[in-house]
Amino acid sequence: MTPRLPRSTAWVAALVVGALPCAQAAEYTQVNETASTISFTYKQFSSRVYGTFSKFKATLDFDTAAPSAAHAALTIQLNSIDAGSSDANDELQKPAWFDTAQYPEATFESTGVQALGDNRYVITGKLTLRGVTQVVEVPVLLKADNAIGIFEGQLKLKRSDFKIGDGEWADTAVSDVINIKFKMVAPQQ
Repeated sequence: MTPRLPRSTAWVAALVVGALPCAQAAEYTQVNETASTISFTYKQFSSRVYGTFSKFKATLDFDTAAPSAAHAALTIQLNSIDAGSSDANDELQKPAWFDTAQYPEATFESTGVQALGDNRYVITGKLTLRGVTQVVEVPVLLKADNAIGIFEGQLKLKRSDFKIGDGEWADTAVSDVINIKFKMVAPQQ
């Protein structure tokens, strides 16, 4: 069985810092990790593959009255990947992929937030995977549901930017582009 590539799904979760839909100001400072999700899709031999990360720690400091001062951080345990099979999950731990023995975590830390209006934001930050750090921009939508903020976003990353899938996987058997989606749930403070 060919391994499935789970890429920067963790990064996207960090981007949870972004968009709030409220007429009144609201603050979000805690992430409910149990209710939050990080998933990814990619293509392998022309088939679409879906996966998730189940273990991550997210922090958030977001005030809708001052979004430019917001901060978000995310740490993903890469060995918590579920790429659809135990064979794929095991393969992704190896040096050609995530190399979890040397790089067990992926991290994201925001460096800025830009409000776009209509509860939409762009969160800029540093994503680190396999010891490689890249600046990424993540579009985020904040949906308010009673006293809960739901931060949803998605991001396209290239695995080659982080040297994931080197060697025999550097060709097109596994797509270079990985689509990451996240939903971060935070109670209003």
